[in-house]
Amino acid sequence: MSRPLDGKTIALTGATAGIGRAAALELAGRGARMLLVCRDRAKGEAVVGTIRAAGGAAELVLADLSLLSEVRRAGAELLALAPRLDVLVNNAGALFQRRELTAEGHELTFATNHLSYFLLTRLLLERLKAGAPARVVNVASAAHRRAKTEAFDDLRAERCYDGWQRYGLSKLANILFTRELARRLEGTGVTANSLHPGVVATGFGLNTTGLLKLLIKAAQPFELTPEQGADTVVWLAASPEAAGVTGKYFARRVEARSTAAAQDDDAARRLWTLSEGLCGL
Repeated sequence: MSRPLDGKTIALTGATAGIGRAAALELAGRGARMLLVCRDRAKGEAVVGTIRAAGGAAELVLADLSLLSEVRRAGAELLALAPRLDVLVNNAGALFQRRELTAEGHELTFATNHLSYFLLTRLLLERLKAGAPARVVNVASAAHRRAKTEAFDDLRAERCYDGWQRYGLSKLANILFTRELARRLEGTGVTANSLHPGVVATGFGLNTTGLLKLLIKAAQPFELTPEQGADTVVWLAASPEAAGVTGKYFARRVEARSTAAAQDDDAARRLWTLSEGLCGL
């Protein structure tokens, strides 16, 4: 008996827990061959094992996506594994309470949550175009509402740092990147959309300390399950209803209202240029 995604190959980042794991299991269950980009070998192998035990196909690519060198290596491995690529889901992300720079000199939140999306997509773009129709799905967040485009003047957070604000800025960047990507992909058969998954009870944010960690833990009983949070990810990646839709921001499968900053096409073009420079493109 055929399944709706038989013959499709999907690359997904951040698949070891939460939304990413739930989306990986659901997409694999529909027949997709899953290429999972994960930082933790043991957790990544566990997800791959779960998919294979259920009769699905999955392979693991190890990478710390906060480092552009690792993103490049992951991109090369994905290209070797996927002669055809139907969907890229950029999902990996994190919240860091204190300012840190990566070994490459980038602010950690922005590098992990935006530059990895930007660079990995660019590395895989020709393969996606060659297999069109294809899709790019970027997991953003309603947290973008706290961010302003003026903060792009201080991408290393040298003037000030607030963990939630930096997270919001990275999510604003996800939406702006998606808008500009969709514009540049017009006529190629590749779509690009972003989404807010909802407030989901996962391990997200538990790397923090003090009051912030207590608040995150206290909210978990009232939050969505990972499966509920993954629903719009899966819908954008696989549903016939989302085919051909591009450049939009969704929540609960419905196009959602983003902030004026997230609809600023001049800012989107500027961010694209800044990101190219930071990624050495």
